[in-house]
Amino acid sequence: MALFPAFAGIGEGPKSGSARKELDWLSNPSFCVEAVTSLSQQPKEATALVSEGSSPTRSHLKSEPSDESDTNRKPRQTSRKKKKEKKKRRKHHHKKTKRKRGQAGSSGSEPDSEPEKDKTSRSAGDSRRESEKPGQEGHAAADVGHRFVWLEDVQALTGETFRTDKKPDPANWEYKSLYRGDIARYKRKGDSCLGINPKKQCISWEGASTEKKHSHKHVERYFTKKSVGLMNIDGVAIGSKTEPPSSESLSFIPVKGPDDALPPVTTWLNPLGIYDQSTTQWLQGQGPSEQESKQPDSQMDRESALLKAKVEEFNRRVRESPRDVELWMAFVAFQDEVMKSPGLYALEEGEPEKRKRSQKLVLDRKLAILERAIESNQSSVELQLAKLELCAEFWEPSALLREWQKLIFVHPNKTALWQKYLLFCQSQFSTFTVAKIHGLYGKCLSTLSAVLDGSILSHPALPGTEEAVFALFLQHCHFLRQAGHSEKAVALFQAMVDFTFFKPDSVKDLATKGQVEFFEPFWDSGEPRAGEKGARGWRAWMQQQERGGWVVISPDDDDDEPEDEDQEIRDKSLPRWQIWLAAERSRDQRHWRPWRPDKTRKQTEEDCEDPERQVLFDDIAQSLIQLSSPDLQFQLVTAFLQFLGVPCGFSTPASCVYLAMDENSIFDNGLHDEKPLTFLNLSFNGISCVGRLDPLGCRRWTRGHSREGEEFIRNVFHLVMPLFSGQERSQLCFSWLRYEMAKVIWCLHTKNKKRLKSQGKNCKKLAKNLLKEPENRNDFCLWKQYAHLEWLLGNTEDARKVFDSALSLAGGEEPRGSELWELGLLYAQLELELELSADVRGAAAARAVHVLTRLTENGPYGPYSGPVSAVHVLKARKAYEHALQDCLGQSYGSAPAPAGPAHRLASLAKCFLLFQYVTVGIEAAVRLYEQVCAGLRGSVCPGGALEAITLLHTGLLRFHTRVHVYPLAPLRQALSEAIQLYPDNQLLWRAYVQVQSKSHAASKIRRFFNAVTRSAKALEPWLFAIEAEKMRKRLVETVQRVDGREVHATIPETGLPHRIRALFESALQSDHGRLCPLLWRMYLNFLVSLGNKERSKGVFYKALQNCPWAKALYLDAMEHFPEEMQEVLDLMTEKELRVRLPLEELALLLED
Repeated sequence: MALFPAFAGIGEGPKSGSARKELDWLSNPSFCVEAVTSLSQQPKEATALVSEGSSPTRSHLKSEPSDESDTNRKPRQTSRKKKKEKKKRRKHHHKKTKRKRGQAGSSGSEPDSEPEKDKTSRSAGDSRRESEKPGQEGHAAADVGHRFVWLEDVQALTGETFRTDKKPDPANWEYKSLYRGDIARYKRKGDSCLGINPKKQCISWEGASTEKKHSHKHVERYFTKKSVGLMNIDGVAIGSKTEPPSSESLSFIPVKGPDDALPPVTTWLNPLGIYDQSTTQWLQGQGPSEQESKQPDSQMDRESALLKAKVEEFNRRVRESPRDVELWMAFVAFQDEVMKSPGLYALEEGEPEKRKRSQKLVLDRKLAILERAIESNQSSVELQLAKLELCAEFWEPSALLREWQKLIFVHPNKTALWQKYLLFCQSQFSTFTVAKIHGLYGKCLSTLSAVLDGSILSHPALPGTEEAVFALFLQHCHFLRQAGHSEKAVALFQAMVDFTFFKPDSVKDLATKGQVEFFEPFWDSGEPRAGEKGARGWRAWMQQQERGGWVVISPDDDDDEPEDEDQEIRDKSLPRWQIWLAAERSRDQRHWRPWRPDKTRKQTEEDCEDPERQVLFDDIAQSLIQLSSPDLQFQLVTAFLQFLGVPCGFSTPASCVYLAMDENSIFDNGLHDEKPLTFLNLSFNGISCVGRLDPLGCRRWTRGHSREGEEFIRNVFHLVMPLFSGQERSQLCFSWLRYEMAKVIWCLHTKNKKRLKSQGKNCKKLAKNLLKEPENRNDFCLWKQYAHLEWLLGNTEDARKVFDSALSLAGGEEPRGSELWELGLLYAQLELELELSADVRGAAAARAVHVLTRLTENGPYGPYSGPVSAVHVLKARKAYEHALQDCLGQSYGSAPAPAGPAHRLASLAKCFLLFQYVTVGIEAAVRLYEQVCAGLRGSVCPGGALEAITLLHTGLLRFHTRVHVYPLAPLRQALSEAIQLYPDNQLLWRAYVQVQSKSHAASKIRRFFNAVTRSAKALEPWLFAIEAEKMRKRLVETVQRVDGREVHATIPETGLPHRIRALFESALQSDHGRLCPLLWRMYLNFLVSLGNKERSKGVFYKALQNCPWAKALYLDAMEHFPEEMQEVLDLMTEKELRVRLPLEELALLLED
């Protein structure tokens, strides 16, 4: 037979011998055609046997036939490869488990081990021997003539075939168990077994739990990540077909989808009815009409088309108006709406939305738009700031700082840019140090001073630059105070007083830099400065130097007494951190003035124990600025006094008010609750004075400073008061007297009778000395304060005499000024507040009516002699009405009304309100307030007048609810309306929270707070919302805990801590809240009160990331986490915050 069947006849033909020998290699003598024929017929016979009805039994033999076809071999090889890959992955994931199993586990983990190969080879040999045995389908074996056959093809129809393997398996001796590949795999369902009684018998399965684990599917809440993601999935459009009403009654209204509208229509082109209209048109070689292609097919397409139209409109508008900055900013804000829409930027039309809505994609698109906008508007600071704020999300701080520096270099005259730049650098914890930020403030102020001088010719000064520079100067001073460097802040104010008010005439024409150079010799000369005894000023020193110097006068003996220093360590048994905190705060209170050598005591600079207390000229040189406006010059003085703790009524600029806010006096009611009409508003706005780093929660009362501190304040008043005259001088005297009165009020609340007596005596002496001055004899503000002081001290009759004397000084002058109206208003309010005591209710109202009635009469004022007649009351009401109409008529006009008439209008309206209340009732006063508000809202009168009237209106309602039975609803409504007008007024918020705390229903106040916080940019709504929830929490805890025992709560309120924490987190999202030390201190204190120290530490370090300059935060952390004392001190030292008592010195003091 030929080796290749195709060449079978080549060798058989009659050819020559040589040719036959050449083709012998094509023949194969061992090949038999009959064998091939029998093999091809064998499967047919087996198939015939199966078709006759026999079901051949599969052999239990596990054999591997060697002669199987390629068709059967490929699936087996594929399955083997898959098994090997699974085993390899299982081995990779369970390496550690296999190492612990020992030899048995390691043998079973190998997919192609030697025992498995031996078993396969042995089973193959056994199958060959079994196939050679006779008795089973002998005719098949005879026809085949081969020893390899399929066992299923030759076994009997009814019999069963088994194979006995007598050859021992050595693996059974080597391993502890069978090979896992020889064991059938199965999954056990349940813990029971067939054939047992479940009531009496049970099976304990090893390695499995006896109880079945039931997987309970957790119900997803609406706020989870998965559920929130479902909100972004586009809904399926569902439509309904209008059908005639059916006679059958349906239990539901059927809603049909768009695919169920019509049954399929079969045509020759669409025989099965499965093609839609567009496919049918394509088969016909047609396309959709223009109207159909333009009309969107679904709601999603309509929304996408609308957004595409808006995008195209924005692109067209910015192309036509590339200089419109507001349009570019609107386009940037529009990207948030675009990214919420599905499928707008899909790759193909109709493709499902698969892109990931990530924040980075939104930021990248906004950044691209802003870069295009900046190319067209190179000088727009708003666009540059928007870009930097956007890049802060994903840029490195170093790269962001370089961009800020480039922007500042290009726009050195933009004060708003400097403000943002300083806040950015000040709030970067990684690069923050006090010296670095102090230098940046100096560079900013010196650059802007050069702009104001005209030294930088390329960048002229913009409108409002001087006011902005003054605000930056105050921000610098508060930064130094909060960082603990009080000496440098006070020295800055001292230098500015001399640099502004006592400048020699010879240097006034020079630029700021030249004036600073001339100022250096005066600063280093040792001459007394502002606040020090004997200070004469820079001008007098220059004049005396030209004449030959000062004549040294020996000081008095009384002045040689050293400062009375309190003992820093009073109890050495206290913990180390408590001793350090007490000593550090004590030194802060006493050492806030710059230390200077006393030449009369022959002191030198080497005598200073703490070199940081000395302030060199280089520390303040760059921060000196010129103030040409008289208004700003007076604000400098009032800001300096308020910085020292004197309530001057100075309003901190809005740009830095929340940066300087670091103590919680805004929640302290004080006299606000006891005296709703005549409380003393000190208006510190949560800004602590110099030298005060008290713990959060201490009540803010003006207690005064040490003896030298009080002398320093007196010297400042004596130095600056001759510089002003008229209203400004009167305001300074008023502030000085009110500062002394505040200390009297503190003595009253602490019930320190000994100190109250001495302080009251000193205060009355100051008031009399001020009134003796010729400029102040007719100053009704000082008379009012003096009479109020006598009233507070309990001298009611003396106070009435002072009031009567002051009112008689006015006589019958017309028109009466605002000071006289305010004097009579306070007199009537003090008389009316006597009704709070039940003894003198009728007489107090009569005296108030007498005062308010005599204010409207032209004749001289007379003391109270009895109730006022009805005729005089009617005349007074008419006089009030005419005077109020005249003032309201003056407030209308094209130009804004001056401050004088506005104050007179406010004072007159307040007197009329109180008059209506005491003569008619609270309803008449409310109606009058509504009329005044309606008249003032349409006028150009300053907003301060209406705000003052609103405060009196709410005060009257609060007073009336305390004296009479009256519902709280009008008061709540009045406070709500007033807060919506003035969301940053702390007095209104304080009254609102106090009134709402009496209510057990918190839903209304929470809705109000939510509405105000969404609309207002101020931080006060957030602060007082937190305070209201904290008051509610304290109320609940008070009810729940009586005498240390747990009782059932009468106010079922849960989740208050979580609500308060959510309010804190929401408040910190804004820029004002993120940079407010007070908010961080409150948050830290609240978390510590809950007992969660780990979260409290996290909040502390988060606070340092935003406010690393606030020393009060570090002291709070020292108090809350005493074990972290060393770490906190190391942080303070690293960031160059002021540490007045190092630990080494503390150790020495404890040893002594």
